[in-house]
Amino acid sequence: MKTQKILYKGGEGELIEKKSRFIATTRPVETEEEALAFLAEMKKKYWDATHNCSAFVIGDRQQIQRCSDDGEPQGTAGRPMLDVLLGEDIHNMAVVVTRYFGGTLLGTGGLVRAYSKSVQIGLEASEVIEKRSGFLLKMAADYNGIGKIQYILGKKGIPTIASEYGSDVVLEVLVPEEEEEGLKEEITEGTSGRTVYQEEKAVLYAILSDGTPLIEEL
Repeated sequence: MKTQKILYKGGEGELIEKKSRFIATTRPVETEEEALAFLAEMKKKYWDATHNCSAFVIGDRQQIQRCSDDGEPQGTAGRPMLDVLLGEDIHNMAVVVTRYFGGTLLGTGGLVRAYSKSVQIGLEASEVIEKRSGFLLKMAADYNGIGKIQYILGKKGIPTIASEYGSDVVLEVLVPEEEEEGLKEEITEGTSGRTVYQEEKAVLYAILSDGTPLIEEL
């Protein structure tokens, strides 16, 4: 089964540490150019900040990884920020942590903790989704069988994407890859073989926080 965590919607979070203000801003990006444009945008927005440190990961295998300390002591900002993204196994996102110095030095360990925590706060203010492999499965059954099918779907937590009511009932459902064969067997048995499978499409999908499915055909 193929799964991939991505940033669906960016956000902003803030941390105050010994009077220093840290603002974490996250953004979905699909190319290095997009990530660099986002960094330039944040530097322009927070032109008067002491530092605008950054990190981003791009690609199905996170093959593009970049980070910047932007004047903080080497290894105290960008790398810890990148480590949070890699630790969360997130793809295609960038984060900028803007710091306004509060007059108190945090030390190496304090900086690492502050920048790491800022990214975590930024992620909490964002929407991260997990894309999974699955199938859009279209099936038809008579009115006697549809109740049984809906019971099986509800028990397994499988969402119905579309339904048509005519001489038969046609349902289109979103099935995780690893559950597809078992679901078809259970429905076939539950309806005594009267369910007809009309179409099956391989997809990548995710369920958004409001329950809306996000579907990408392969």
